[in-house]
Amino acid sequence: MYSILEGLRVVEASAFVAAPTGGLTLAQLGADVIRVDPIGGGVDAGRWPLAESGASIYWAGLNKSKRSITVNLRTPEGRELVAELVAQPGEGGGCFLTNLPARGELTWDALAARRSDVVMVQITGHRDGSTALDYTVNSAVGFPMATGPARPDAPVNHVFPAWDVITGLTAATGILAAVRRRGTTGEGEHITLALSDVGYATVGNLGHIGEAVLNGTERAPIGNDLYGAFGRDFATKDGRRVMVAAITSRQWKSLLDAIDGHDAMRHIEAMLGVDLSDEGQRFGARDVIAPVVARWVGARGYDEVRAVFDTAGVCWGPYQSFLEMVRDDPRCSTENPLFDDVDQPGVGRFLMPGSPLEFRRHEREAVRPAPTLGQHTDEILADVLGLSGTRIGELRDEGIVA
Repeated sequence: MYSILEGLRVVEASAFVAAPTGGLTLAQLGADVIRVDPIGGGVDAGRWPLAESGASIYWAGLNKSKRSITVNLRTPEGRELVAELVAQPGEGGGCFLTNLPARGELTWDALAARRSDVVMVQITGHRDGSTALDYTVNSAVGFPMATGPARPDAPVNHVFPAWDVITGLTAATGILAAVRRRGTTGEGEHITLALSDVGYATVGNLGHIGEAVLNGTERAPIGNDLYGAFGRDFATKDGRRVMVAAITSRQWKSLLDAIDGHDAMRHIEAMLGVDLSDEGQRFGARDVIAPVVARWVGARGYDEVRAVFDTAGVCWGPYQSFLEMVRDDPRCSTENPLFDDVDQPGVGRFLMPGSPLEFRRHEREAVRPAPTLGQHTDEILADVLGLSGTRIGELRDEGIVA
């Protein structure tokens, strides 16, 4: 089977979420992603959640389908090895992804001196190089102030590291864009990508900056309501909660068909003088609409609500915990070709996703477990750098690799 990115080799020196996500995105499309780790593991090698063995499930999830080499980057000899790994000749080589400080042999200038067409993506916290994490970017870009119940004195953080993930996907896109350009011009590229810039750009792309500048208004927290249209969470008779959304006219009609609510909505329109076929006016009347939906949902158990909503084509989803998701949701199981049951060394056998991209002409890459630290050190030194067994043994004895 020919992989989508077969022949592309990316060296990744990284920690946390953003850069590993970029490498993972490419590895799951068939690129040879070589992860460089410190001997003994980096700052995230033991990050929670952990298996009973103490091994990091987090680390395993972000580093699937990669190869691992452990190198002492504190030494010039270690940095020299990694620089040579990045700069090896070949059409698909010469790519370096990192969010670690680039020093000595691993700076852009030094790598470009070895291979003029090298492609390097360097992720930073802020564009000035100062430190930032997803959590500190999230607090600054406005979303927590508009999240949660209507209490402007109590911002609510989300637990999903959105800016890290989006940054990782953007980094992968940057590598592919630069490699494509290199194929036509022969030129390498040094790309810098600031985590906070990704946050600010996304806020702007979604219209929040324009709203603040043009209207001078604050986006207030509105709980689980859907801003600008009708959407809200509702409780079933047996204590489950569901999220219902009606943005389009078709979704609105499907909801009213399901709950037999057309007459009630005509009454609300007459009472308030509104046109509920308009999504903005549905948003304005949401506190009058919601009790009608709440009474219908609250009078029925979850299974009945699910059956009626699915039959009517309502846009809805259940609230479920991670445990409920893996136990009850067929979309999060091997019924979905996204997933495989994978044996992860030191962790155990569990459900792992591959790439969500599905190509018509190419089979999905099989999900491969994350490597153990340094699992491929000898293999990479021999196959990519062409070092002899004797030289590899010397590097081990000198503490340069492990």
